Amino acid sequence: MAGLAIVGIGPRGVSVLERVVANLPPMLATCGEVAEPITIHLVDPFSPGAGRIWRFDQSPLLRMNSLAMDTTLFLDPSVTCHGPIVQGPSMAEWAVSSATDALSTPELVAEAKTLAPTHFATRRLGGEYMQWCFGRAIERISGAARVVVHAASAVAIDDLDDGTVRIVLDGGHESFIADAAILTLGHLDAEPAGEFAAMVEHARRHGLAYLAPGHASDVSLDVFLPGADVIVRGFGLDFVDKLVLMTGGRGGTFVEVDDGSLRYAPSGLEPVFHVGSRRGVPYRSKLDYDLVGTRARHPRFFTPEAIAAIIATHDPLLFRAHAWPLIAKEVAWGYYHQLFQGHPQRVSMSWAEFDSAMEPLEWCGDAMNALIARSVTAFEDRIDFEALDRPLAGLWFRDDADMQAHIRAHIAADVHRRTDQHFSADLGAFNAFLAVLGLLPRILGAPTMSARSRVEEFDHWWFGFFSYFASGPPPRRLHELLALVDAGLVTFLGAEMWMTCDEDGFLAGSTSTERVVHARAVLDARIPDPTLRHSRSALVRSLAARGSVTEQVLRDDDGTEFELGQIKVSSRDQRVVRSDGSAHPAIFALGPHSTSRAPAFARRGSNSVALRHNDIAARSAVQRMIDRIANTTPQ
Repeated sequence: MAGLAIVGIGPRGVSVLERVVANLPPMLATCGEVAEPITIHLVDPFSPGAGRIWRFDQSPLLRMNSLAMDTTLFLDPSVTCHGPIVQGPSMAEWAVSSATDALSTPELVAEAKTLAPTHFATRRLGGEYMQWCFGRAIERISGAARVVVHAASAVAIDDLDDGTVRIVLDGGHESFIADAAILTLGHLDAEPAGEFAAMVEHARRHGLAYLAPGHASDVSLDVFLPGADVIVRGFGLDFVDKLVLMTGGRGGTFVEVDDGSLRYAPSGLEPVFHVGSRRGVPYRSKLDYDLVGTRARHPRFFTPEAIAAIIATHDPLLFRAHAWPLIAKEVAWGYYHQLFQGHPQRVSMSWAEFDSAMEPLEWCGDAMNALIARSVTAFEDRIDFEALDRPLAGLWFRDDADMQAHIRAHIAADVHRRTDQHFSADLGAFNAFLAVLGLLPRILGAPTMSARSRVEEFDHWWFGFFSYFASGPPPRRLHELLALVDAGLVTFLGAEMWMTCDEDGFLAGSTSTERVVHARAVLDARIPDPTLRHSRSALVRSLAARGSVTEQVLRDDDGTEFELGQIKVSSRDQRVVRSDGSAHPAIFALGPHSTSRAPAFARRGSNSVALRHNDIAARSAVQRMIDRIANTTPQ
């Protein structure tokens, strides 16, 4: 019996299922009538749709990090793909148009009824939307296919002599055979390794508290005792989630005061957090307004033709020296397009004049700087990537109280800017970043790309900068952070944070101040990096041990190897690459555990990389199944 398997039915798996269901009828029509229904096997121990990350069984305090209007698993006309475009509602549209009275709890019903497009929904409600998307995909399945849901984890995939694969399930569940398997495993857990493993051992030997990287809803935070000083490394989204669970999750409450700010009423069960990172400040607040006037049409400068020219003229190709100037110009162009079009009273020339003058200039050259200086009056209206990326660079505070006040003011100013449409040019930059993101595989996949540049300048710098600028927490979370600062429960360590250990605990400081914090507890606030070697997934370990998958390893000209930890997949159709360098004929992988790591959610009009990859993989898996049907059908 012909069939395929999707292993992991969180949002990415649901989107792949939707693509399989949409592509099956037209593709099956090419091979005539099928004797038996196609079987689509869905494997996940958690509820299909929500999966592990978006499951109901987690704190109701945890929220999504995308606006309701920017959360969808459905294609739109901007997506370039060969499969049929079947549109569906965003989360915001679903909340007002669907039968939300059937949701799991009265609280979720009430939340759905009041969900606005610019709201950040709870993860629980997000899980309900994704389960609805799953149900819709199932409803659209034609009579030529049937679905079998396996509430289990896959622990192995065996290659069989006839070209099929056997998917082995845990817990004594029966295995099954498929023509193709698509792995959409999401963010995977990992055993602590390297520095993190050393920290675990140091804490064990000396009776200290330490928590290695892990997902907020899946780790125990009980090791951090009430009133205890906790050094926190990391100022991103994982920090925000864990902070929420150890403040509001322990009974504290936020109260709105007359000026609109928040005051925190402690429960007495909270630790005291001392937070630092390379930047020393949290991720920039999410934008919660819309554009003023027209939307820019990208790409303007970072075009496929310009990218091809960059690749053709540089060997080795260096990301920061050769690609970044054109990327920066594209993002700045999107920023100024919105400033000039949406707020013409704040500029001294027309958009057409600025656009024409900007076109031949190199980014950040003297001529470009002069053009911006004479056309954009206010300094706060000019985009400065260096200042955005490292706001504490070069600053030294002799008085720690001055540094605390400075960082607090920085956060307050950021939230104000990101919630005031007066600064909607930031949204123009955000949209430009998304457009650039979809074109980056052309640069990163170039055969002349320096491995060191790819890792150090793209992975370690640019992608982090992009996430910091475009993927920060909702504004409310930063208002809460400020209230916790005012309550004496959060202090800042500064930029370029460092940390050492002694028998009595841990010491931490930064390059911003002389202050050093000593504590007996440390939280590494981040999720685990992708890894094959240390993955806790039995399936990934099994596939790696058999050579069915291999890790993405880049080699520089001097022989230096850079291990990225992700499952290497073919850029053509997302098939996993085996240890001998060949693409596996029957196994595909998508998502953060693979080199096809685009986020699962799509923003309409962005020609989502994830949705394009999902369609490619789904069509390739279906085509393999059809080819096998044709080869086994009696003539």
